[in-house]
Amino acid sequence: MSIIERAAKRMEERKEPLVTSLGSVLQDGFPATYPRGDIGMADVEPEKPIAKRPAASRVEIDLFRLGHRGFITPDNSSTPVAEEFRIIKRPLIRNAMGHSAGTVKNGNLIMVTSALPGEGKSTTSLNLAMSIAMEVDNTVLLVDADVARPSLPETLGIQARPGLLDVLSGQIGLAEAVLPTNVNKFSILHAGTSHSKATEMLASDSMRQILDEMANRYSDRLIVFDSPPLLLSNESRVLASHMGQIVVVVEAESTMHGTLIEALATIESCPVKLLLLNKAKAHGGGAYGTYGSYGGSPYGYGQGR
Repeated sequence: MSIIERAAKRMEERKEPLVTSLGSVLQDGFPATYPRGDIGMADVEPEKPIAKRPAASRVEIDLFRLGHRGFITPDNSSTPVAEEFRIIKRPLIRNAMGHSAGTVKNGNLIMVTSALPGEGKSTTSLNLAMSIAMEVDNTVLLVDADVARPSLPETLGIQARPGLLDVLSGQIGLAEAVLPTNVNKFSILHAGTSHSKATEMLASDSMRQILDEMANRYSDRLIVFDSPPLLLSNESRVLASHMGQIVVVVEAESTMHGTLIEALATIESCPVKLLLLNKAKAHGGGAYGTYGSYGGSPYGYGQGR
C-alpha cells in the first residue's frame, strides 16, 4: 500500500475529509490537488485580470496654426523651407542609419543648438523633426531639452505635460512621457517640471541610461533635441557629451566669428558637428542662403527664426 493510500485510510477511519479547502495537506505532508471547480473552490478568490497600462494620449498639434506661422507640416511640404530641409536632413539620416563612410556612435541622437539665443535653433529643431517624419523609413522623436526655457508647448499650441525632468526624477516612466501626435511617425517629449538641479540630472547615470534606451529601442527612430544655447548654460554642454551629431545654428550677419569659435570649442567631443546658416538672404533668385561648414557637410537655409 502506497503512502498516500495509507494516509487516506487513516483519515477515513478518523472521519476526516481528504480535502477540505485549497491548500490543505495530507498528514504525511503531500499537497492535496484537484481540478479547477472541485471541492474547496468556494474559498478561492477569483483571479483578477492583469491591469493594462493605459496607452499614451495622443497630442493634437494645431497644424493649421503651425503652417500659418511658416513651419513645415504634412500639408505644407512644398514650400521653399520644406525643400531646404530635405537637403539639410539627408546627411543627418545617412549618419544616423549607418549609411555614411564611417559608423557614428549614437548617430540617431541629434542635438540642435546655437551659440546664443535668438538664432533660430528651436525653429530649426521643429522643422527638422517634421521633415524627418515625412520619411518613408524613419520615425522621429522631438525632445524639448531646453529645460530652463521650454518652447515646444507654445510653438505647437499644446498644453505642457510631464517630460524629461520628470523621467529623470523618477516621477514618470519614459514610455509614458513620450507622446504620439496627430502627425504620423512624429512623437514628442516635453521638458517637464522645472528643477533646481536640472544640470546635475542631465549629467546623471539616469540620463545616460535614458539616452541609451532612446538610441537603441527603435532602429528606425531619430531623436532631435532642442537644446539650450551653448554659451548660456551648462545643460547644453552636458547634453552634447552624449550626442552622436550636433547641428549648430548660426544667424547670418549677426553671430560673431569669435562667438562661434568659442561655442564650437565646448562640443569638441562630439564626432559630427554641422553648421546651419539661418536667416541668410536669398541670392541669385534661389531660396537657399549662404553655406557654412565645420567638421561636416556644409548647408544652410534662408528662412526661419
